[in-house]
Amino acid sequence: MSEAVDAAQFAFELGWRLRGLESVAACGGWKRTGTGLSVRVRYDEGGGQWTAVGDDGDRRERRSAGTADEARALVHEAFGQTAHRPPPPPPGGQRFTLIHCPLGEHSGFDDPRYEGLKARPPEGCAVEDVGGYFGLRCERPGARLLDAVAETCREVRTEHGLLMSDLGIEKLWEWSQDGTDGWGAEIVGQLLLMAAERGPKLGYGTDDLVRFLRTAAG
Repeated sequence: MSEAVDAAQFAFELGWRLRGLESVAACGGWKRTGTGLSVRVRYDEGGGQWTAVGDDGDRRERRSAGTADEARALVHEAFGQTAHRPPPPPPGGQRFTLIHCPLGEHSGFDDPRYEGLKARPPEGCAVEDVGGYFGLRCERPGARLLDAVAETCREVRTEHGLLMSDLGIEKLWEWSQDGTDGWGAEIVGQLLLMAAERGPKLGYGTDDLVRFLRTAAG
C-alpha cells in the first residue's frame, strides 16, 4: 500500500475518532438516526467514488458507490434499515440543504424566530431539524447550484430576516472538481455564505467582499 493511501486512511480514521469534538464545533457533524446509527461520507477524488461508513456502537460497515446518496443508502441497508434514494432533480432544478447556523450560538430548531419560516417556507423547500439546527431541504429552479442557493437565501432574508449561512458541508478543505452543480460547488457556496455572515461582523460590507473577489481573482 502506498504512503499516500496510508496517509488518507489514517486521516479518515482520525476524523472518525474525533467525531464527537467535530459535532460540537460545527453545525453538521455526524448524522445520527433515531436508532443510534452514525453515518459518515467522504469522497475519494482519486478513485472517483464516495465511501460511507456507518457505526451503530456495536459494528461498523463501509460501502462505496458513485454518489454520496447511494453509498449512504447501502450502509443503511447493511444495518437492515430502509434506504432512502432520492430521485435526481428535474431538468433545470437544483437540490440542496440550507441550515441556519449563526456564528457563536446554537439557536435550536424550536427557536421562536423560525415560526414564520416553518409556516411559510420557500416554495420547493421543506423544514427539517438538522442535528438540532433549523434547516431547509430544497429542490429549487436554477441554471446552476449557486444561482438557486442565492435566490433561496435572498427570499428567506427578505421575508424572514434570517441569513442562512450553512450548506451542511463538514470538511471545507476537501474538494471535488465535479462541475457547477456538484459537491465542489456546495463547498464553494458554503465558503461564500460563511463570508457573507462573518465579514459584516468584522466591518466588511457586501461591497467589500465583492471587491475583494474581483481584485484577488481578477
